[in-house]
Amino acid sequence: PIGNNQFMIANGTAKDEEELRDYNRKILAIADELGKPCVATGDVHFLEPEDEAFRRILMAGMGFKDADNQAPLYLKTTDEMLEEFSYLGADRAMEVVVTNTNMIADWCDTLRPVPRENYPPKMDNSAEDLERMCYEKAKRMYGDPLPEKVKARLERELGSIIGNGYDVMYMIAQKLVAKSLQDGYLVGSRGSVGSSLVAFMSDITEVNSLAPHYLCPKCHYVEWHENEGFGCGADMPHKTCPKCGEPLNQEGFSIPFETFLGFNGDKVPDIDLNFSGEYQPTIHWYTGELFGHDHVFRAGTIGTVAEKTAYGYVKKYMAEREMEVGRAEENRLVKGCTGIRRNTGQHPGGIVVVPKEVDIYDFCPVQHPADDPNSEIITTHFEYHSIDENLLKLDELGHDDPTIIKHMENMTGVVAQNIPLGDPDTMSLFTSNKALKYVTDEPDPILGDIGCIAVPEFGTKFVRGMVKETKPTTFDELFCISGLSHGTDVWLGNAQDLVHDGIPLKECICCRDDIMNYLIGKGVDPKLSFQTMESVRKGKGLKPEMEEAMKKQDVPDWYIDSCKKIKYMFPKAHAVAYVIMAYRIAWFKVHKPLAFYSAYFSIRAKAFDASCMVLGDTVCLDKIHELQAKERDKTISAVEKDMMTTLEVVHEFYHRGFVFEPMDIYKSEAKHFVITEKGLIPPFSSMPGVGEQAAQAIVEERKNGPFLSQEEIVVRCSRVSKSVVETLASIGALSEMPTSTQVSLF
Repeated sequence: PIGNNQFMIANGTAKDEEELRDYNRKILAIADELGKPCVATGDVHFLEPEDEAFRRILMAGMGFKDADNQAPLYLKTTDEMLEEFSYLGADRAMEVVVTNTNMIADWCDTLRPVPRENYPPKMDNSAEDLERMCYEKAKRMYGDPLPEKVKARLERELGSIIGNGYDVMYMIAQKLVAKSLQDGYLVGSRGSVGSSLVAFMSDITEVNSLAPHYLCPKCHYVEWHENEGFGCGADMPHKTCPKCGEPLNQEGFSIPFETFLGFNGDKVPDIDLNFSGEYQPTIHWYTGELFGHDHVFRAGTIGTVAEKTAYGYVKKYMAEREMEVGRAEENRLVKGCTGIRRNTGQHPGGIVVVPKEVDIYDFCPVQHPADDPNSEIITTHFEYHSIDENLLKLDELGHDDPTIIKHMENMTGVVAQNIPLGDPDTMSLFTSNKALKYVTDEPDPILGDIGCIAVPEFGTKFVRGMVKETKPTTFDELFCISGLSHGTDVWLGNAQDLVHDGIPLKECICCRDDIMNYLIGKGVDPKLSFQTMESVRKGKGLKPEMEEAMKKQDVPDWYIDSCKKIKYMFPKAHAVAYVIMAYRIAWFKVHKPLAFYSAYFSIRAKAFDASCMVLGDTVCLDKIHELQAKERDKTISAVEKDMMTTLEVVHEFYHRGFVFEPMDIYKSEAKHFVITEKGLIPPFSSMPGVGEQAAQAIVEERKNGPFLSQEEIVVRCSRVSKSVVETLASIGALSEMPTSTQVSLF
C-alpha cells in the first residue's frame, strides 16, 4: 500500500504518490517477465487503524525519533486491499490480492513445529532404585514390617509414579538433592512435591505428608493422631515411648498426595527445588554432568512490556508532548502497550533436559539470552511452555535461605537439621519479642511487639501485620499464615474478615489442601472434594454441583462464600517446607544472634550502607524517619525501600545491645560480617564506593604481608583505586597507616 512507503516521499526517494504506484507497477512487470506470482501484502503491525497509538507510544519509549510518523500498518480487509490496488486494474488487483495469495497459502502444508510426544530422559534401573530407596528409608524409620498406613500410601504412590513413567523425574531430583546435601547445602522443596511420601522417603523433600503421629526412633512404636485437632505432629505435646521410654519423634503434616499428582495419580509431576544461590551454578553444572552438557539447556523466556513499564511509557509520551488525557484513555493506552514482546531471556533456574537419543533441534532452535553472543549460556529459542509437553524442565532455583543456613552453620557448628521444631523461645517470636532480650522494655514503634523481623516468610510489614492480627502459637497456624500471604484474595477481604468475626485461623481456608481435607472430613465425595479444591485454587470458584454437595453436608455459608472469592491458593507442602526453613533461621535469631545478623547482613540485606548504618542507633533512626517521610510523600525509590528494610534490622541489632566495630584493613572481610565478642565488623564492600572486586583484592593481597602505606595498597592491589583507599582511610579502617612509603630525611 502507498501509505506504507510514504517515508520515501519524505526522504526524497520518490517525488509523489504516483511514483510510488509506478514502483509497484514495475515490480509486477518484473514478476510477469520472470513468470513468478506476485502478491500484495500489508506489512501488518496492528489490527485496527486506531491501534497505531500503541505502536507510537512504544516506539517513543524505545527512543525512535520518528515514532509519531506512523504508517497505516493495520490489517486491511479484502475490499480495502482491492481498493488500494485498483490502479492496477480490477483483474490484476483481484489476482495480487486474492488469487495469488490463496494459491500460495494452498501450497503450504499444515505442519506442527514441535512433535506431540513426550521425550523424558532415561536412567538405568530408575524404577527399581526409587522403590528400593523408599522402602529402605521407610523400614529404617518405621520398622519391618511397615505400619499399614505407611505401606498403603507408599504402594499407592509408587504404583502411580512408576506406572506413569515418572520414576525418572524422582530419581533426577533425588540425585540433585543428594549432591547438594553432600556438599553441605540444604535444599528447600517448592510447590506441592512435599505432598508425596515417595519424595520424602527418597530424600527429595523434608516434608513427611502422613497424618500426625508419634514415632519411636528406637523401637519404631507408632501412635496415630488423625483428625484429633492437631494440624501436624510438631504441634503435639512431647511424649515418651510407652514401650521403651525413649522420647518420641513428632512426625507428619497431613497433606494429601492428590495435590501433587492429581486424583488418579497421572498428573505430570513438577519438582521444583530451592538450592543455595551461591551453589546454584554448581548444581546446574552437575545436571550437565548427569546428562551431557550438550543435552542440557537453560529454559528460554520471552520478556514482555510489564504494566508498570507501559504506564511509564504513556506518562512520558504525554509529558514530552504536553498532552493531557482522561484516566480512562490513559488506562486504555497502558492496556494496549502491556504484554508486547520486548526481548528474550532465561528462566532463573529452569533447565531443559534432552534425552540422549534425540537432538534439541528436533524441538526448537537455541540461542544466547537476549541474543548476546558473548554469553556462555545457551537457551531454548522457544519460550518453554511451547515445548513443555515434549521435554523435561527441572526447576533448580537459587534461594537465600539455604545460603544463610550454611553461613550460620559454619559460624556456630550447629547442624540446622537437628534444631528442634518445638523450641518454645523460637515459637514465642510470633507473639512477643521478649526472647530477643532488648536492652529496654519501652515499646518501640518500629520493632513493634513481635520478634519476627528478618525471619523469612514472616519479616515483611504485610505478613507481620497478619502475624499481629492472628497471634499464632502453633506450627499449623504458621503454615496457615504462609499460605494466606502467598495466595490471591485469600486474606484481604476474605480470611482477615473471618478472623475478625471470631472464626479461628485454623478453620479458615489457607492452603489449597485445606479444602480437600475439610470436605472429605465433612462427608463430601473424595473425587468431588478434589475437583472442588482444584477449581477454587485456580480462581474458578464453585460449580453448582460442588456448592450443592457442600450444602448437603452442612458446610457453613461463610466457607462457601470464602471459596468463591479465592483467585489463587498456595499448596500446603510449599508452605510447610518454607516455614521449616524459616523456623530454623528464627532459632538462630534467638539462640545465636550474631551468627543470624552476620548471615542476614552478608547475604539477604539489600542496600546496606556502612557510611550511616554503623554509626549508632541514633543515626540509624534519623535515616529511618527520613525515609518514612519520603514513603508518606510517595517519593521513595526502590533502593531506598530496600535500605529502609535493612535499617529496621540494624535498629533491632542495636536494640539487642550489639555494636558494629570499626572496619579494619586486616580484620574486615570482603563481603561477610565478622563476629566479635560484642557485635560485628562490617566488610569492605558495605562501604559505598568500595566494590566487591576491590574488597576481594585487599583480602587476597594482605595474605602476602602488611601494607606499609596507603600508597602501597594501590600498588599491590591492582583493582583498588586511590579513591577506594581514601574512603577506607576516612572511616578509620587504615588506622595510623602513613599516606606514602617514602621516608623524609630532613
